[in-house]
Amino acid sequence: MSRTASPSMFSGTLIGPAIAGAFAKLDPRQLIRNPVMFVTAVVALLLTVLLIVGSPGGGIAFKAQLVFWLWLTVLFGNFAEALAEGRGKAQAASLRATKGELTGNRIVGSGTESVPASALKVGDIVLVSVGELIPADGEVVEGVASVNEAAITGESAPVIREGGGDRSAVTAGTRVVSDYLKVRVTAGPGQGFLDRMIALVEGAERQKTPNEIALTILLVGLTIVFLIAVGTIPMFANYAAGAVPVVILAALLITLIPTTIAALLSAIGIAGMDRLVRFNVLAKSGRAVEAAGDIDVLLLDKTGTITLGDRQASEFRAVGRASERELAEAVMLASLADETPEGRSSVVLAREKYGVDVALPAGAEIIAFSAQTRLSGVRTDDTFVQKGAVDSILKIVPDSPAAAELRRVTDEIARAGGTPLAVVRDGRILGAIYLKDIIKGGIRERFVELRRMGIRTVMITGDNPLTAASIAAEAGVDDFLAQATPEDKLAFIRKEQVGGRLVAMCGDGTNDAPALAQADVGVAMNTGTQAAREAGNMVDLDSDPTKLIEIVGLGKQLLMTRGALTTFSISNDVAKYFAILPAMFVVLYPGLAVLNVMGLATPESAILSAIIFNALIIPLLVPLALKGVKYRPVGAGALLARNLAIYGVGGLISPFIGIKLIDLAVSGLGLA
Repeated sequence: MSRTASPSMFSGTLIGPAIAGAFAKLDPRQLIRNPVMFVTAVVALLLTVLLIVGSPGGGIAFKAQLVFWLWLTVLFGNFAEALAEGRGKAQAASLRATKGELTGNRIVGSGTESVPASALKVGDIVLVSVGELIPADGEVVEGVASVNEAAITGESAPVIREGGGDRSAVTAGTRVVSDYLKVRVTAGPGQGFLDRMIALVEGAERQKTPNEIALTILLVGLTIVFLIAVGTIPMFANYAAGAVPVVILAALLITLIPTTIAALLSAIGIAGMDRLVRFNVLAKSGRAVEAAGDIDVLLLDKTGTITLGDRQASEFRAVGRASERELAEAVMLASLADETPEGRSSVVLAREKYGVDVALPAGAEIIAFSAQTRLSGVRTDDTFVQKGAVDSILKIVPDSPAAAELRRVTDEIARAGGTPLAVVRDGRILGAIYLKDIIKGGIRERFVELRRMGIRTVMITGDNPLTAASIAAEAGVDDFLAQATPEDKLAFIRKEQVGGRLVAMCGDGTNDAPALAQADVGVAMNTGTQAAREAGNMVDLDSDPTKLIEIVGLGKQLLMTRGALTTFSISNDVAKYFAILPAMFVVLYPGLAVLNVMGLATPESAILSAIIFNALIIPLLVPLALKGVKYRPVGAGALLARNLAIYGVGGLISPFIGIKLIDLAVSGLGLA
């Protein structure tokens, strides 16, 4: 599995622009999108004004320090978001460099004309020869060629692209390395797959997910609660014949509202999509990444997803008095001119397993496969060999003594999940070719891992139930849906969703597009059709269906990271409340001295230490927000207990330790 290169988290190429971005994000139009940080900026501005005009309570040096650390809190929050965005922009820059300035050979009449890619329109046909870059996203309408997609996927091995199938989609910037292709343009300038990928990686179209919106509402609610709590303090102070300066109240509010998670929330979401891109998966929305973390059911199309997509000859079974070698010779003769995967694999099997090495005689008549006869073959002066569907062969030689045995053998092949082709030579039935769907290597072990994560795997295929059951057992999926039409796939997904389950679908064909669009997470293979890639909300650039394990893991990691830091932030705020209030109001209420367990030096030192701690904790947590909490496939209860034990308890303890250490430094240096 290749991964898109990403700059180091704190490389010089990211830090500088992120610092500049932190200041740029002080724009109120940007700050208002994060209500908690907006409140922090408003309070910092208020205290700045009070510092300039003068206000009662505290010295100028004390107020100046509060103002400095409050603005630093806002800048640290902006920095976290700018750093996360910077990593995406760095990836987008490399993709943009990959795109470059492309040209295409547009077909006009009987000739071609060279035009810039920007001049190509949807529907234009372009000719792409060996060594040329494909100028625009499109569908192959003629030709078969090897295409190097390393510029997009990072994989150096070329892939086959051909017209009329599920491997017809091509992407701008990829290179034809053999033969030629005629491509119909399906995306205009600025609308191609690479253009959308650049925009999505940069985060320009990123919107908040439902979970983010819900969490933002929670944070706003907590801010209002603490605003009310702080607002009641003057009344208690007045009752004790004292007063609390506005500067102290404003600073106290900022230490108590959930600035930590508010500052890191955007960075967590952006980093989640960024990590997915580095696994060569393009998510079209943050919503899809989150949904992947809660997937219950995974549907996988069989052909090209679970299997390699091409049936291959795996065995020759002779019948009657024919020997396996005699059958292999006939199969090889009939397959030498057959360029289909079945034909090529039959030649390889005959040569490697049976040592057969025959040549096609000069003047031989090649009988191409016909959908009407469902037969192909070779006729020479000496012999006539045909291969094809069992029923078609039996129509040629209905009275053959080997017919019954052939039927028995081919039924066994079908029950085993294979596809039989019968072979006849000069009117004599020789046997059958066992064509087998080849399961992708290592996929069974990956499905076991998905099962451990609590995800049920379901294979969808158009095969008959016997064949489907055999392949499902070999692949290790939990269930299968046989003889499935696009309508059947949609109905299955909707049934699961009505039952409250989240469904992921992997597919690559046009007939998979409706199901990909309906699924909560639709992962389209990059080798698939344009329709499939448009319908899915994720595109796997490596076309590896088992990568959903990583997608689910990254989705769970995103949710866990957000949950962990939210737990830490709220616990942190509660601890700060009980840590600093006794020290701040012990003058008004001497009885609070017993609660000053931290032994903070003075009220001024307490509030300044809390403000400094509140600011510093944000950059300290930035690496965790960008890297994410490590996901382990364990139960929800165990995850919750671990989350509370590490981040809940950590959030309660860290303010007591951090604020006390800062208080010692502040009081020791005489800063308050």
